[in-house]
Amino acid sequence: MIFIVGTGAGGELETTPRAAQALERADVIVGYKTYIDLLPLEFKRKKVFSFAMKQEIMRCRQAAKLALAGHDVAVVSGGDAGVYGMAGPMLEVLNALGDTSVEVEVIPGVTAACSAAAVLGAPLTHDFAVVSLSDLLTPWPLIEKRLTLAAKADFVLCLYNPASRTRKDCLRRACDAVMTARNGVTPSGWVRNAGREGQAYKILSLRELRDESLDMCCTVVIGNPGTKILSGRMVTPRGYFQEKAGEIDDIDD
Repeated sequence: MIFIVGTGAGGELETTPRAAQALERADVIVGYKTYIDLLPLEFKRKKVFSFAMKQEIMRCRQAAKLALAGHDVAVVSGGDAGVYGMAGPMLEVLNALGDTSVEVEVIPGVTAACSAAAVLGAPLTHDFAVVSLSDLLTPWPLIEKRLTLAAKADFVLCLYNPASRTRKDCLRRACDAVMTARNGVTPSGWVRNAGREGQAYKILSLRELRDESLDMCCTVVIGNPGTKILSGRMVTPRGYFQEKAGEIDDIDD
């Protein structure tokens, strides 16, 4: 049995009961070292196979090998396992092996978009798009195209992996792409270590966001033309309320 577990965006409090149950049932845990370090201590006492970044396929092959040997394996993935997570590569590796004897269960988790949005207020109440700025697996021209078209379509944008030691100008370039279709005063925000120790955030304009120094622990949200700052929080109205003659009326969904 292989459980592909989304452990949530933060610490123990953001791990769902279903995810905790899968980690409890597994006798072996496989994953990226940073995500394993965030697990509660009782799970770290199990047999653990820890891997570095960029070793995703090695993790999956190790998990498959262990499962085929009769172990119940938890492959941990930060946030949600299906959002830039381990669900895809794990299923691809099992398919390549051609062995259908291993049962697989994908367990969802709180992804960074939702965790960061909760810190900033309610910026994702209407339609939004999630884009990773990492060009390790996706060419930058394609990332830029997606950003530009999503901005033209009025999507709120949630950006993962805004910068790293080797990609220091990605956020600036991304903001420039968005500003081809969106005003520089558009409400925006970033959250570092959402749900974890050292959580920090900032709400600012899109133009100001362009010059921020962020890292891989940050998630960025860029509002759409309807996004507002209400009492210091980002809010993207969906239309549940409307203003008429100075009064606010309820609108059914």
